[in-house]
Amino acid sequence: MNKSAKSKDGRKAVVPGQLWLHLPGMVREALYDTVIGAGLACVDEALEVERVALCGKRYAHLADRQALRAGHVASSLVLGGRRVAVQRPRARSVDGRELRLPSWREWSARDPLDERALEQMVLGVSTRGYVRWLEPLPEAVTVRGVSKSAVSERFVYGTERKLAELMSRDLRELRVVALLIDGVHFGEHVVLAAVGVDAHGDKHVLGLREGATENTGAVRALLSDLVERGLPPDRSLLIVIDRAKALHKAVVEMFGTHALIQRCREHKKRNVTDALPERLRASVRNAMNQAYATRDSKRARRLLEGLARRLEHQHPGAAASLREGLEETLTVMRLGLPANLERGLSSTNLIEKLFGRVREIGRRVKRWQSGTMVLRWTAAGVLEAERGFRKLVGHRGMPILVAALSARDVQFNRNSEVDVAEKAA
Repeated sequence: MNKSAKSKDGRKAVVPGQLWLHLPGMVREALYDTVIGAGLACVDEALEVERVALCGKRYAHLADRQALRAGHVASSLVLGGRRVAVQRPRARSVDGRELRLPSWREWSARDPLDERALEQMVLGVSTRGYVRWLEPLPEAVTVRGVSKSAVSERFVYGTERKLAELMSRDLRELRVVALLIDGVHFGEHVVLAAVGVDAHGDKHVLGLREGATENTGAVRALLSDLVERGLPPDRSLLIVIDRAKALHKAVVEMFGTHALIQRCREHKKRNVTDALPERLRASVRNAMNQAYATRDSKRARRLLEGLARRLEHQHPGAAASLREGLEETLTVMRLGLPANLERGLSSTNLIEKLFGRVREIGRRVKRWQSGTMVLRWTAAGVLEAERGFRKLVGHRGMPILVAALSARDVQFNRNSEVDVAEKAA
């Protein structure tokens, strides 16, 4: 490569090698400026052609004129994630009404900036750094809509729309066979989330509610909303929940005997080990894991009850926690599902993983100002995460679960017919 040299007058000369290094960048910048300039010129030309179609050519004398030229007005169009200033040609009818040019009506019918701002925020770009992620425009182009406040307003609007979209989903077409419900903390707020698994093993975010699993009213409101949108309360359904009594009560109130309740095993292990000294936690967790790994509900119950008896004298709190709802931690085990499907439906880990994406998106939030703000961010996060959903692990065994639930419904119907017959007699 050529080294630097000096000219006869002693000044540093530009050598060909250095010039070539800058040339690709210069060409790219010049080409980009040309494309942007040509695009804006095409906009002007297209709008002027439409105005000529309405008003006729400039200075033309038309006996049957229906529209008049009305100069230009400062307007803007979306380009590359921001608004750029354009002079929009205007036309008025002979009686003074403003006439909108067809292309302008189409271009301004929707604002893609809201989607762009929402997408950038979901990908981790801050409102302050938004402009740095945009392709630079020629200096001659006047730009607006990239300030921190403007981006923030668009993000608020976009997340409000996403939340409304999520909470208005029609659930009647989904054949939901498993429902997972859990609460996740964001600062002082808790968001209740409901995720459904359909008969094919596909996962769907069904709804969100601000409130705690310990709050019966919040849980009841979430479940009522799901039922109103099409989740049938009179059909057998596997429902996976944590140990919260209010959540359990609301599920029983809403679904009655049709609810096949599975207590989350991970919550159970956590609650038991939290009541133990550090030195015992690992061994007790391993003992519980071994019991659940037997895949025999009777043997697992014996092992877990034996563990509770061993803990009872020294650690009665841990023993009581283990016994509480023990039978419901074995629900999926009694269904005869494949091991990997049983594992996936024995806990609410699916929701925990879902909210990992939400936490990643909201990591820059210093203070959650309200429950509404938490819900907006959560809706944006879960809908983004939902785009990458895969089928539930072990989904090939879903027909076994569907058959088990259908068999329960058949039995319910037979019992109902017997009851009706006995009453009639």
